Amino acid sequence: MKLKLKCLLIVSLIVGLSGCGQADDGGGTTDTGDGGGDINRDQTITFGVTNWTSTIPPTHIAKEILEDLGYTVELQSADPGAIYTGLHRGDLDVFMDAWLPDMHANYMERFGENIDDVAVSYAEGELGWVIPEYVEGINSISDLRGNEGMFDNKVFGIEEGAGMTDSGRALIESYDLDLTYVASSEAGMLSEARRHISSGDPVLFLGWRPHPMFADWELRVLEEDEEEFHPTSEVHILTTNGLDERAPEVYEFFSNWSFDVSDVENMIVQLDEGISEEEVARQWIEENQEKVNEMTNGAWEG
Repeated sequence: MKLKLKCLLIVSLIVGLSGCGQADDGGGTTDTGDGGGDINRDQTITFGVTNWTSTIPPTHIAKEILEDLGYTVELQSADPGAIYTGLHRGDLDVFMDAWLPDMHANYMERFGENIDDVAVSYAEGELGWVIPEYVEGINSISDLRGNEGMFDNKVFGIEEGAGMTDSGRALIESYDLDLTYVASSEAGMLSEARRHISSGDPVLFLGWRPHPMFADWELRVLEEDEEEFHPTSEVHILTTNGLDERAPEVYEFFSNWSFDVSDVENMIVQLDEGISEEEVARQWIEENQEKVNEMTNGAWEG
């Protein structure tokens, strides 16, 4: 009888120790080690993703990092209106590409009550007329006055009906410029820019960042010095209200997020070359491990 009891005690002890080992290796919770309790990583973080090229690189970088930490990540493609609605309702957790304060102001006015503006990803969301850096003496829109002939009295832009086309024509009238706005597709506009730049000729066209044009060419955004038609935006990280309580580690990660617009442009070029989103994201992470550790407060181990 005593032998049986000893055997049972030994078996119970082994099972108990085995159970503890499984709990430690399961990945569902992690002791913070600083008295803050356990972090629950056994949950899904859902991103809203537009089809803009600027949205893809940072979204996939954040996805890879969170998955490294043990979270499940889902990406849901949608237009901006649906994404802001999803954040407002709590159906989506994160949006990495909010253009504020102007471009997305209407969405924030409608849905911002239940959305947290967590961090500025980068502040160089520029939009305006651009020229090659080799063109001298033209630094602002006012400098174009009297020099329109340098550019064959043309400014190349995107398609009819676009807001940037309407604002471009309004700019011409406001600054009293002898220019014709040549509406085309984005590809057509860039083709004209490429043709002139390859010959070293002056060319005036619509530009915005992030965009591969700034990685391909050295460009100058002309200052709008009399009346502003293309205000510079900051790109912000938005989360749904309550993410700070449900997933505080994730919320803090996004609070620490910062990026370089030139990195986004270089990654867009890589995507255009056929490299997958995962490869591009993983390469950036490997090249910026110190920055990743800062954003995750050292929780990421690579």
